Amino acid sequence: MNQFIQDFLHVTESAALATYPWIGTGNKIEADQAATDSMRTLLNKIPMDGEVVIGEGEMDEAPMLFIGEKVGTGNGAGIDLAVDPIDGTTSTSKGKNNAIAVIAAAKKGTLLHAPDMYMEKLVTGPEAAGKIDIDYPLEKNLRIIADAKEKKLEELKMIVQDRERHNHWIEEARALGVRTELFEEGDVIPAIATCIHRSDIDLFIGIGGAPEGVLAAVGVKSLGGEMQARLLPKTDEQWKRCVSMGITNPKEALGHNQLVGTNECAFIATSITSNMLLQGIENNQNVFTTHSIVLDGLNKCYRHVATEHTKSPV
Repeated sequence: MNQFIQDFLHVTESAALATYPWIGTGNKIEADQAATDSMRTLLNKIPMDGEVVIGEGEMDEAPMLFIGEKVGTGNGAGIDLAVDPIDGTTSTSKGKNNAIAVIAAAKKGTLLHAPDMYMEKLVTGPEAAGKIDIDYPLEKNLRIIADAKEKKLEELKMIVQDRERHNHWIEEARALGVRTELFEEGDVIPAIATCIHRSDIDLFIGIGGAPEGVLAAVGVKSLGGEMQARLLPKTDEQWKRCVSMGITNPKEALGHNQLVGTNECAFIATSITSNMLLQGIENNQNVFTTHSIVLDGLNKCYRHVATEHTKSPV
C-alpha cells in the first residue's frame, strides 16, 4: 500500500482544488461533479487493479464514482477503495467548515461492502482498543475508557453530531460529568480525532452514513484505535441489499476487523474547508495551499502534509 500513498494524496489534493471555485456558491451538485471528475481521472492513471467498494451510488447513477466501478490501469495490485470526492457537499456549497476530499484503501477483499444506509458507530483511541463494546451501555464504555486512560469521568471528552437522534447519549454523558463536544456536519474527521492525542477526544459515538463509517474505520485502524459498528436497515429493501453484499445478519455488531480486515491500509484526506484537525484551502495571490492527513496502517503514524500549488484550480 505504501507505494500508492503519494498517488492517493495527489488525487485528494486535486479533487479538493477542483472544488475550490464552488465553495460558498450554493452549487453542491456542480461542486461534487468537479471533485468526482478530478478524482476519477487521476485514479485511472495509477498502476493498480482498483475497485470502488464504497462510493456514491450504483452503476446506473454514473458519472458519480459508483460501487463496483473499476479504477486504475488494471495492472498491479488488487485494491479495495472507499472514496468520497466531497464528504460535506452542503458544507462546501454553503462555505461552512468540515468538507474534505477523502480516499481509504486496503488490499483487495478486506473492506466491508457497506450499502448507503445509517450505521451506529463507536470509536476510541489506542488506549482502550480491545476493551470497549458497542453492546455495552454508554456509561460502561465511558468508565472503561476512563480506566484505560487513567482519567476521571469528568476529564473525558465525548464527541457526537448535533442531531436529535443523539440526545439520549448527550444527556447521559453530561449527567455523568463527561464533557460533550457537538459538531454539525461530517463525522469522518471527528471519529479519527479520537486517535490523535492533541485533539483531546476520548470517545466518538453516533448514527451516520455507513459509507463514511468504513472510511473512518480505515483511518482509525491506521492509528491503532478501535471502531465498532452496527448497520441500521429500515426497510426490507435495505435488509436485502445488505444480504446481497455479503452481510448475512445486517443487525449484528461489526468488529473492527469486519470493517477493515487488514493493517495493509491507508487513509488520505485533504481539507476543502477547515475542520478540527486541518486548515481549509488557502489562496495567497493564486498560490493555493492544501492541508492533508496521511495515515498508513502498517506504520501507525499520523502525517500532516501541507502542499503549495501554483496551478490555479479553475
